[in-house]
This record gives sequence, structure tokens and C-alpha cells, in this order.
Amino acid sequence: MNLAESPLGWLFARGHVNQRQFDAGERLRADWERAQLGQRVTMSWDAAPVSRSRGGSAERVDLSSSQLDAKKRFETAVAAAGPGLSDILWRVVCAGEGMRDAETALGWPARAGKLVLGLALDRVADYYRIKSH
Repeated sequence: MNLAESPLGWLFARGHVNQRQFDAGERLRADWERAQLGQRVTMSWDAAPVSRSRGGSAERVDLSSSQLDAKKRFETAVAAAGPGLSDILWRVVCAGEGMRDAETALGWPARAGKLVLGLALDRVADYYRIKSH
């Protein structure tokens, strides 16, 4: 992802989020991508799961330990942001929605998202133990 084109990068470039908040958002997005939590837009060429039951239903392919670790970090970081804050956090940082689109989808008034996103990013920065620069 081109950081200059990401909604978080755009907010950072215009001074709406500080360096610590930006770094926290990038860490969260990296864990989200490493855990492969996004929707697939192409065919998966992974090996087909092997069926181990007599009924013929296939079991799910095991995730790698690094994927599981990233998923756990992501889920814990989002939980640290807290209810009500995690929605805007996920939409802007992970899904790449612009602030206006995220506010509209959540039914929020204009400019409310920046304040809430800032609070969420501060909590995520605390979770990741990111120091102020």
C-alpha cells in the first residue's frame, strides 16, 4: 500500500494524526495483513484441505504460527481501543475507507471521526508500547 494514498497517511500528512498515532495505525494494519484477515479478491491457490472425517467434510487449513500471533495481536490491539472506537479504527486503518465514508457508514456527523480515531490510535499505541517521538 502506498502510504501517501492510504487514509491514515493522508491524515498524517495533513497533521490530523501525530507520528505516534500513525505508527500505531501502521503496526495494526501490518498485523491485520500478516494475519490475512482481509477478504480475498483472487482465487486461493493454497493446497486443498485434507478431509479427516468419515462424512467427507474437509477440515480447515491450519494457519501458520506467525499468522496466529498476528491475529492475536490484532484482536488484542482492537480490544484495547475499546468498544465504540474500534469501528472507525478498523474502517480507516485496515479497510482503507476515507474518513468521510467511514463517518457516513457509522452514521456519525462530519469531523467526529478524526477525534474518535485519534483516541483509538492513542490506545493502540499504548498497547504496542509505542513511545512519543
